[in-house]
Amino acid sequence: MNKTKRTEIFSRLRDQNPEPRTELNYSSPFELLVAVTLSAQATDVSVNKATIKLFPVANTPEAIYVLGVEGLKEYIKTIGLYNTKANNVIKACGLLISEHNSIVPETREELEALPGVGRKTANVVLNTAFGQPTMAVDTHIFRVSNRTKIAPGKNVLEVEKNLLKFIPDEFIIDAHHWLILHGRYTCIARKPRCGSCIIEDLCEYKDKIELE
Repeated sequence: MNKTKRTEIFSRLRDQNPEPRTELNYSSPFELLVAVTLSAQATDVSVNKATIKLFPVANTPEAIYVLGVEGLKEYIKTIGLYNTKANNVIKACGLLISEHNSIVPETREELEALPGVGRKTANVVLNTAFGQPTMAVDTHIFRVSNRTKIAPGKNVLEVEKNLLKFIPDEFIIDAHHWLILHGRYTCIARKPRCGSCIIEDLCEYKDKIELE
């Protein structure tokens, strides 16, 4: 795929959704960090159902830390892997309090040093909360990047690096949101909705599925 095609693809995605946003509900970098940590192998919908009850009660490192692991579990027990996530969030809150004055750090290294925060979570926080040009590659973005040939790669890190390399600079800040939403609602895993896709004519997927 060439630069002209990529530019047109992202121009259309931007025209369709000029100000894309994450579907996780949050009102601060800390709330986003917690929500993204909880969203691993879970849906945004399930996380939002938990945080809509949690955040009004505790939405700072100190407040969640005071809940403790067992207290936090009561709010997030409907989310997959909630035992591990509760432990990680409490430990992360402790580190934020002791090492960062309860402020979410703005570097990848510091974020990834927090329990439960891997590269993808760090990238989401850096991009969404702090406006940094990072690319968080989840299953949707990995699929879309390879299927369309926007930025093929054998693994998540390779796709991330190729997206950062190939996406024109004017689109890079919002590209993560456009791609994840496209993968979630149009370029879905089992049966992509090619017939209703706004970039179908630019996509290089060989097995396009027409609307029945």
